[in-house]
Amino acid sequence: MNRGLAEQGHKVVRHGAVLAVTCLALAAVVSAMASLNVALPGIARETHASQTQLSWIIDAYSLVFAALLLLAATLGDRFGRRRALLSGLALFAAGSVAAAFSSEPGVLIALRALLGVAAAFVMPATLSTITSTFPREQRASAVSIWAAVAGASAILGLLASGAVLEAWSWRSVFWANVVLAVVAFVGSYVFVPESAEADKQRVDTVGATLTVVGLGILVYSVIQAPEQGWASARTLIGITVGFLVLAGFVVWELRHPHPLLDPRLFRNKPFAAGTLSITLQFFAFFGFIFVVMQYLQLVRGDSALIAALSVLPMPAAMIPSARLSPKLAARVGARRPWIAGLIAVAIGLSVLAELDKTSPYWLVVTGLIPLGAGMGLAMTPATAAITDALPARLQNVGSAVNDLSRELGGALGIAVLGSALNAGYRNTLDTEGLPAHVAEAARSSLAAANIAGARTGDIALVNQARDAFAFGLHLALVTGAGAAVLGAASVAFLLRRSPGARDSADGFDGAATQG
Repeated sequence: MNRGLAEQGHKVVRHGAVLAVTCLALAAVVSAMASLNVALPGIARETHASQTQLSWIIDAYSLVFAALLLLAATLGDRFGRRRALLSGLALFAAGSVAAAFSSEPGVLIALRALLGVAAAFVMPATLSTITSTFPREQRASAVSIWAAVAGASAILGLLASGAVLEAWSWRSVFWANVVLAVVAFVGSYVFVPESAEADKQRVDTVGATLTVVGLGILVYSVIQAPEQGWASARTLIGITVGFLVLAGFVVWELRHPHPLLDPRLFRNKPFAAGTLSITLQFFAFFGFIFVVMQYLQLVRGDSALIAALSVLPMPAAMIPSARLSPKLAARVGARRPWIAGLIAVAIGLSVLAELDKTSPYWLVVTGLIPLGAGMGLAMTPATAAITDALPARLQNVGSAVNDLSRELGGALGIAVLGSALNAGYRNTLDTEGLPAHVAEAARSSLAAANIAGARTGDIALVNQARDAFAFGLHLALVTGAGAAVLGAASVAFLLRRSPGARDSADGFDGAATQG
């Protein structure tokens, strides 16, 4: 049989084509997490979206994506991965077309949530298709390519969006989504074979509902906190109810015969450490992307393309450190480079938290390099901890948990860091003496303040708004740095060496029997 070809039923499977189209589909939905961040200033100017609405435009996608990921993966495994992939891509293309024609912030938020539904079906179907289609001797190589695409797509999305925004408006970002989704749909229809699990387990719809409701209430309360007040009854009750619903999800999953996610898995310390670390890393990472893209364009005055190019030192540091991490783990154990990576993330964010409207670019680079290097060092052992801690029969669960941790961390990071940015901006901006309509516009977002200041010739308002934004940026990035420190402390605690026992972080072999 020719290399790259295999028989599946009566259909010839072209493994190279399957890998190409599934990775293209993956790139479409992962890049959508970050690509719209570059377009936020344009969206704010044209739609008059407030800072809170901008947070929702970005986070509606991430939140729904994360909340439905486990359910969508289960449905795909049960009813057909190719069917889930095609349905998700079709919905992603249709939702992007509608978003390209929208002009209201509320409509954009709803359509981004719809795109999150589509992405939840696409992402797990791509990996499951690869693992179920490729022969064992080719599977590891194919999965490594999938992982590389998943990691690089966010940065590539920023660069692609920055490039198209040089010539067109923010709507072009959605048209780029349409092109990617249509090409991936046609390729999937032609080359991807259908596959599904033989064991048809009952779908845990109650667990899925509890996840969506709990996360929705929690993230909504955090994003709305700057407007309602962090100490207001509405905010505190909302956050409390969100956590209570999520606690109910845990109780339900413990009793369900076929849970979406078995909480008992977290008794395994390497698995728990990896899950928590990935969540906190992407909490910091996606929250950082959300706030820094606005800083570069609205405070520094960079174009969309220059802003995207400005963050390239981060992946430039991330790639070699990710390659170095397994070698360091083999020599000194995974625990040390893992913790060092998380501390480096905290240092990078702390440096970036000092940015203001007059900061030189070298200060941006000084923060981006440890941030990228730390992400690379910590991400590899964290991912390995999740997958290697589980036996072969639970590898699909491990992959789903890794994806969920990434998307959930990103959704919460955008919500919390965006909320900290908004609170710092609104509380610092002094609008006393301004006409009511100008004051209201200035308080809604920095983009609106810039427009109001330009129209009235009030340069002092523009400068004060940029100073207020820089203060909000400081609060946001200090919060992200705190999350990275919490991650480092959690990994150190969970993987601490027991007296007379082998450090579980020195290697993850046999970890599935721990806990």
